[in-house]
Amino acid sequence: MDFPPLASVVPHAPPMLLLDRVLAHTATETTCALRPAESALFADGEGRIPAYLSLEWMAQCIAAHGGLHGHAEGSPPRPGLFLGTRRARLPGRSFPPEGELLVSARWHHGRGVGAHAFACTLRAPGESGSLAEGLLNVLIFESLDALQGPASGAGDPTWR
Repeated sequence: MDFPPLASVVPHAPPMLLLDRVLAHTATETTCALRPAESALFADGEGRIPAYLSLEWMAQCIAAHGGLHGHAEGSPPRPGLFLGTRRARLPGRSFPPEGELLVSARWHHGRGVGAHAFACTLRAPGESGSLAEGLLNVLIFESLDALQGPASGAGDPTWR
């Protein structure tokens, strides 16, 4: 199945768009491919990619999941914020830049605009075990303008 380019369904642009392409998408789960070398902006002095970047890969897969749903409905990608994770398990300290990895985001709970949780995994192609995993919590907004509304306290001198 052909999917739209990630740049059209994820509210990121290179060099911060770290995923390569969508491999699979259903109503509840999306899987994307990535090349760690494309995340070289974050590489250490030896060219290795820090393990904590797997959380961003997972968050971008969540964004792709939502963006693909929006694309099917003819709406633009909704912005979101990564709030945190529970039960996260990350690999050692870093990833080598070579090769390809697969990241999946499976909807766990949430509805519409607001808080959602996704069970995410990162694995090597052809491997059944995960390299990293976690339950990621995100907050989905209708638009970027919603981030600047009264709830943010912006422009309100009484907000503390």
